[in-house]
Amino acid sequence: MKTFTGLRMKQLEGLLKVVRERGGDGPRIGRRWCLPLADRVLLVAVYYRTNLTMRQLAPLFGVSPATVCRVIQRLRPLLALESAARPVDAADRLWIVDGTLVPVRDHKVGSSSRNYRFSANVQVIIDADTRLVVAAARPAPGNRADAHVWRDSGLPQRCQGVTVFGDGAYINTGLVVPHRKRPGRALLAGEEADNAEHRRVRARASMRSAG
Repeated sequence: MKTFTGLRMKQLEGLLKVVRERGGDGPRIGRRWCLPLADRVLLVAVYYRTNLTMRQLAPLFGVSPATVCRVIQRLRPLLALESAARPVDAADRLWIVDGTLVPVRDHKVGSSSRNYRFSANVQVIIDADTRLVVAAARPAPGNRADAHVWRDSGLPQRCQGVTVFGDGAYINTGLVVPHRKRPGRALLAGEEADNAEHRRVRARASMRSAG
């Protein structure tokens, strides 16, 4: 389970509960779903974790690629965290952003990058508490730095008043990033403690960026 989704069983059950509460198991026009809701949620989780194509996922779940496409299109909006779903002040929220390199074949979208021959850089924000996706930007060429892609993504405007954690690649972007060592000076004890807490929080984004 964790290998293919990055989630423990309890987390997947929580995700299933959220999707069901948002109407994910509601009636469908036309034929009924050939997969139960739990399997559909699992399918979407595997899709986002592994970057397997719809054609590759189809035989794993015993359905057609067209069904995989419909499941993803139906559940994807329900997996995003909308502001109305968590009625708290912006100052109480804690979000995490990370750039994920997604291998692509379309040379108009991707470019040669360090991890893949051709990839796209996709900026993804998750909520640190629920680990649900808050927002994702349109793909940018994979050879562009995270900081540049972030500034041009339109996502900073959605983060007004919210504390957002980023890694060292987001320096000078206004995000909360780790302290960096200066030439000839080690980090202070307080800075080391800050960095340890920063790593602990950002580890929650690993299931999104590892795909």
